[in-house]
Amino acid sequence: MILSIESSCDDSSIAISRISDAKLLFHKKISQEIDHSKYGGVVPELAARLHAIALPNILEETAGYFKDLKAIAVTNEPGLSVTLVEGVCMAKALSVSLKIPLLPINHLKGHIYSLFIDKSTVKFPMLVLLVSGGHTQLLHVKSYDDIEVLATTLDDSFGESFDKVAKMLGLGYPGGPVVEEFAKGGDDKRFDFTVPLLRTPKLAFSYSGLKNQVRLAILEHPEDKNDICASFQRVAVKHLTHKLSKILKTKSFDDFAIVGGASANKYLRNEIQKLCNSNNMTLHVADMQFCSDNAAMIGRCAVDAYKLKRFASLDSVEVNPRVNF
Repeated sequence: MILSIESSCDDSSIAISRISDAKLLFHKKISQEIDHSKYGGVVPELAARLHAIALPNILEETAGYFKDLKAIAVTNEPGLSVTLVEGVCMAKALSVSLKIPLLPINHLKGHIYSLFIDKSTVKFPMLVLLVSGGHTQLLHVKSYDDIEVLATTLDDSFGESFDKVAKMLGLGYPGGPVVEEFAKGGDDKRFDFTVPLLRTPKLAFSYSGLKNQVRLAILEHPEDKNDICASFQRVAVKHLTHKLSKILKTKSFDDFAIVGGASANKYLRNEIQKLCNSNNMTLHVADMQFCSDNAAMIGRCAVDAYKLKRFASLDSVEVNPRVNF
């Protein structure tokens, strides 16, 4: 079995995965959302202190699996440096004390593998849209080691833009779920926000301009929260599908997936499903409980890393907060 640790941001999580069939045997996550909500976003130093409390508490529940462990997996990139350190330090200590190797795991690759939790096989190649609080990337995933970035964000990420809109409207944190909820009761045509990068052939994403349009709408119509949320969500998703359509005109894929914390947005899922239907693609999504950061996805990724012998020495496992693909 493999014990996996995730602490890249504000979720403390540990999982136990069986190597032979990738079966998830144990998974627990402690969220810090309530602790950070009063500040309107994640406070890194507070998150690190909370990880230092939560991770050892979860670890105690996994003691019965220690005798069967063959490796320790840990998220070491990307993320908040002070929170990544908490998980990496625990992983190194376990590696030394149990005399088993380390598997450093890229957190973004973990999101891709969230599609295959509890599944013994993976399905590649695949076109993957990764949308989270820190990233918006379109990826051509060919194998564990072969991932091509087709497009990425120039500024704000998809998930980050939802958080910032929620903050401007005074709706609280995290912003994604609350903006989606307010949007359900709004008119998504009420505000004619401009779709970012609509006239440019550049394959990239950008949300800073849309965020500013929302800011101006809030100044003029602060009471129209539902309509602002609905109009923003429609255009934010339209931006994604517009760029995806451009790529699909030049390349064809049989399988498409949405991963990352923001992939839990049901409006986004519905619009992407329409796009997949019109392009004869099968849509893959992770279970809702595994969309946000979690150790189960790190564990599933680690199963393949173990089979590929991607072990690392204690000295070589470092925290890389800004690395991507």
